[in-house]
Amino acid sequence: MADLITYREAVAEGLAREMRRDPAVVCLGEDIGAAGGVFKTTVGLQAEFGPDRVRDTPISEQAIVGMAMGAAMTGVRPVAEIMFSDFLACCWDYLANEIPKMRYMTGGQVTIPLVVRTANGGGLGFGAQHSQSVENWALAVPGLKIAAPSTPADVIGLLAAAIRSDDPVVFFEHKGLFASRGEPAPDDHFVPLGKAAIARSGTDVTVVALAATVPIALAAAQELESSGASVEVIDLRCLVPLDMATVLASVQRTSRLLIVEENPYQGGWGGTVASIVADEGFELLDAPIRRVAAACVPLPFADALEDEVIPTTEKVSAALRALLDY
Repeated sequence: MADLITYREAVAEGLAREMRRDPAVVCLGEDIGAAGGVFKTTVGLQAEFGPDRVRDTPISEQAIVGMAMGAAMTGVRPVAEIMFSDFLACCWDYLANEIPKMRYMTGGQVTIPLVVRTANGGGLGFGAQHSQSVENWALAVPGLKIAAPSTPADVIGLLAAAIRSDDPVVFFEHKGLFASRGEPAPDDHFVPLGKAAIARSGTDVTVVALAATVPIALAAAQELESSGASVEVIDLRCLVPLDMATVLASVQRTSRLLIVEENPYQGGWGGTVASIVADEGFELLDAPIRRVAAACVPLPFADALEDEVIPTTEKVSAALRALLDY
């Protein structure tokens, strides 16, 4: 069996594979060169590809994303890193008003084939300004694709799809998963954007999760197995495109749905999933749709307080038991 690979190693490997495949792919961001990235997700890239293709930038999110947009309009396929997803807010004009609308407003004459990579999510005690899970920000902007892998192999496969996309992709890498390990990806591994995965098969209840909530859901499913409950876990992998066909097919089998997300409950992506299931699959349900999401408060710094705010295995297990008992 091949050695396991960490999630952070998979980021560097996925980038390297695409840079070897296509000389138009370049990376830019703060400290991604000789330093290998603050989360060590770009280790070895500058040594292999040189400073012209792996460029350190000033500490300016506007400069990073603005430069990536301009480069993408001229035939380059840039991968821009925003160190913490919280600071997407600093370049929000580009992400919300410029990048996702250019292809539409030019009638397809100009494409923006760029990827914005960013470290997302809580669970590490980084405080209110460095721990937010902000996929729902991007979800509110038509024209952006959104990927959020939960395993090292999916990091590599989804990065390949994102970098090859002619539309802009926001690629959320969860900070709490960087040290996690998984099976390495085979050569030429490619995971299409918008194709969910059934991470665990089950017959009694469906759990829909994304990124770091996938291992939480899997742990809760394992816990309930001892009491005879069969829990199916779906890893969405992408929010745009959103694979609701897989979700609805699962709900047809199980008749119960729990959604687990790290976004705040108010305005979280789980509300969209719940709305679609209620609209298109209401008659499939034998119980109300339930959501476990983060509380609508700034994220605390203290570990014990942060655990009160974001989803945990214990919260998911309790929600599953209540749903099964309904």
